[in-house]
Amino acid sequence: MGDNGAIKKIIKASLEGMLDAELTEHLGYEKYSPEGRGSGNNRNGKTQKTLKNDNGEIDITVPRDRNGSFDPIIVKKI
Repeated sequence: MGDNGAIKKIIKASLEGMLDAELTEHLGYEKYSPEGRGSGNNRNGKTQKTLKNDNGEIDITVPRDRNGSFDPIIVKKI
C-alpha cells in the first residue's frame, strides 16, 4: 500500500493512541485534568522514534513525563 500507505497510518495512529493511554494510566489523571496540577509529575512533550517492521519504517511520537519515570510497555525504551 505504498511507503506512506493506509496500513502504516493505521499502525502509527494505533500505537500513538495506546502510548497516550499508557501515560494517562501511569500519571493517574486524564490529559488537561485539573487533578494533574501540583502532582509532581506531568506530561512533558513527545519524542520521535522509528520502528522497523514488515511494512518498513514507521515514525511515531512517544509521550514522556517530566520525571522520566514513564516506561511504556507497548513500545519499549532502548
